[in-house]
Amino acid sequence: MNKAFLLSLGLFLTAATVQAQTPATATNVAEATPYRATATKRNDLVHTKLDVRFDYKKRYLYGKEWVTLKPHAYPTDSLQLDAKGMDIQTVALVNGNANQPLKFTYDEEFLRINLGKTVQPGTDYTVYIEYTAKPDELKVKGSAAITDAKGLYFINPDSSVAGKPVQIWTQGETEGSSAWFPTIDRPNQKTTSEISMTVPSKYVTLSNGKMTDSKPAGAGLRTDTWKMELPHSPYLFMMAVGDFKITHDTWRGKPVDYYLEPKYAPYAKEIFGKTPEMMEFFSNRLGVEYPWNKYAQVVARDYVSGAMENTTATLHGEAVAGTAREMLDRPYGSSESIVAHELFHQWFGDYVTAESWSNLTVNESFADFSEALWAEHKYGKDAADAHRFGYIRRYLSGPGNENKDLVRFHYADKEDMFDGVTYQKGGAILDMLRTYLGDDVFFKSLTKYLTDNKFGNGEAHQLRLAFEAVSGKDLNWFFNQWYFGAGHPVVTIDYGWDAAKKQQSVTIKQTQEGQKFILPLAIDVYVKGKAERHQVLMTEGTQTFSFAAASQPELVNVDATKMTLWQKTDNKPFSAYVYQYQNAPLYLDRREALVAAQSRQKDDAAARALLLSALNDKFYGLRLAAAQSLDLKNADMRKKAADALRKQLNQEKETAVQAALLTNLAVLNDKRDQKLYEKYLDNQSYNVQGAALNGLSLTKPTEALSRAKTLEADSHGALTEAIVEVYAKQGDAAQWPYIQAQFDEAGAQQRINMLEALDEVMVRTTDPAIFNAALTRVKDLGIKYKQYGIDRAVLGLLGDVQQRKTGATATQAQQEIEKATQEIQQAK
Repeated sequence: MNKAFLLSLGLFLTAATVQAQTPATATNVAEATPYRATATKRNDLVHTKLDVRFDYKKRYLYGKEWVTLKPHAYPTDSLQLDAKGMDIQTVALVNGNANQPLKFTYDEEFLRINLGKTVQPGTDYTVYIEYTAKPDELKVKGSAAITDAKGLYFINPDSSVAGKPVQIWTQGETEGSSAWFPTIDRPNQKTTSEISMTVPSKYVTLSNGKMTDSKPAGAGLRTDTWKMELPHSPYLFMMAVGDFKITHDTWRGKPVDYYLEPKYAPYAKEIFGKTPEMMEFFSNRLGVEYPWNKYAQVVARDYVSGAMENTTATLHGEAVAGTAREMLDRPYGSSESIVAHELFHQWFGDYVTAESWSNLTVNESFADFSEALWAEHKYGKDAADAHRFGYIRRYLSGPGNENKDLVRFHYADKEDMFDGVTYQKGGAILDMLRTYLGDDVFFKSLTKYLTDNKFGNGEAHQLRLAFEAVSGKDLNWFFNQWYFGAGHPVVTIDYGWDAAKKQQSVTIKQTQEGQKFILPLAIDVYVKGKAERHQVLMTEGTQTFSFAAASQPELVNVDATKMTLWQKTDNKPFSAYVYQYQNAPLYLDRREALVAAQSRQKDDAAARALLLSALNDKFYGLRLAAAQSLDLKNADMRKKAADALRKQLNQEKETAVQAALLTNLAVLNDKRDQKLYEKYLDNQSYNVQGAALNGLSLTKPTEALSRAKTLEADSHGALTEAIVEVYAKQGDAAQWPYIQAQFDEAGAQQRINMLEALDEVMVRTTDPAIFNAALTRVKDLGIKYKQYGIDRAVLGLLGDVQQRKTGATATQAQQEIEKATQEIQQAK
């Protein structure tokens, strides 16, 4: 499961600095929430056979189920199944060719069945059930990661929304599958499956495993049967029905298919085409070949999360789809990393499944880990490290993350496990373990874990035992502090040089409350341009390490691998950071130097020079960071930046950096750059076009307004936002319908990006109807995403409008703003 939507909002909210942790409250969290035991196995699922059809008008599923089970350890005369909000018509025990009716009770949540006899452990029995699932009538809640939990979704079933496809899809995690078929909806159950779907003949179907049959089923109908011959957990069952066009691919002779709406089908290879290469890489790296008989990916409308790793058939939200032009502007973390994440789940999550939601780390932490693993293989170490660091920042900035254990047996709701600890922190911990053990031992350990637990369940202890068996090392200390404890180190680092002894010292002090961490560290000491690595082990709260050196080092680089998950205050001089940028090899080495330079650039020429030199860094992510860090209010920086920006723009190939360079030039507002803006308005990148249009709007507003009108027909993303901004600043009431339509059709993040444009509309318009329409949209956004802190941005924006609004409508506008402000403040 990928949390793309939640994380995109997180980018908007993440502060530049992260508050120090206070893990002392972790105990209080445990005391306030119940212990969550792994589900007891009384009956084991063996095989699940479903025959379903759909009522699009009522949004019902009519189902027939044959569920085969066996008692786990003790004889039993009863069976309890999860079944949410259904009508149960028939329950019977299958006895040869006959069905024996069974007594049952049902309370809208659990179906309790009296088997009418005692069944011995290891003896299979089959129960037949006829039922009606009514997902739209369920009263269920989702989570921050998975925003709804009704299991089965009818999308535009009555075709009431013009241009929107009719689709059906399912979402099982965490316990949504039991909203569309009765089952034991727990991750520690595994079952083979057979799903037959009767659908309108014009639609395509997808489910787990292989389609074994497709036949007419009456006027305008067809029944497709999909069989999954290897066991998997109920939450990984899936169905998708709709007008999808299939693009076929293969890997080692196995089908690899991409299901997309017809308008996106021509771009299937741009969207998903690296999948076979990923399958090959992961199979080889893990020492376990992709275990299933096919792999498919489908893109659905109105999906409730980022993506979901259903066994053999991943379902993606529509954000992953795009045209060739849109894909030009997709950073690795917004699309391709999601493809890698969900594919890796086919091993970690599907092949071996967390035995309980408390142990979700053995699913999700590995999937997050895989994103940087693939980036390292495909794009190099800088790209991987940049991706990892972005996830570490998200963990560190998440409120309350420091108080949560990675393996968490106490939580209020299972949905709470889908957070920055399970995902981002867990992925970083795996990278630390990989660094400590080395690649050969680390990946051989993963091979053992997967092989020992295949088609079964895993937990953190089994993971530890696999690593210990392969490495020969006791790893209790590592798992106790990182898996079964909360928080992370917060350290200060100080340095001392003893010229008489020719000795360099480094003092590291852990300042966090609570436990002190054992930390294996690499420390590189640079003397006369040559680095010598020292491996040390920090075992105390404060510890000093000393190293002999022929002369005073130019740089002492603590945590030289840059894999330790901690917050640090590194008290080294800026000259050492300059040396670090120029000589240390890693992305984070250089990024740390840029951060140090950014904070000093107002008064330090060397800091300004470093930032300008980084515009030509070998990695585009740091070129982008440098461009975004320039203080162009500084007179010296403005003077020196212009030529550097133009020079880099002339040779830059990455669209994200091109857009940032153009944005910086726009801040300089030099009319000499007008031709540059006009040139880049013809670029294929929407981001670049948007930045060029914004630049042109400052140097030649009238022409920018004219060009914006010509660009309307093929706009997306940043270009759409730029057009909206130009219309807001330069247009009139005639452009409001476009602004309104684009805002209403945009996703959450893009609406947030358009807030300043709506601010400008409210300030400039003299039409009360336009003012109120813009105000309503701003207010509604602040209320809807108040839990993410968007209300603060909205209230600041409304305060700006109050200050700037003048003219005959100003008094009425003030009253409307005060009313909207109260509604936002009072909203829950």
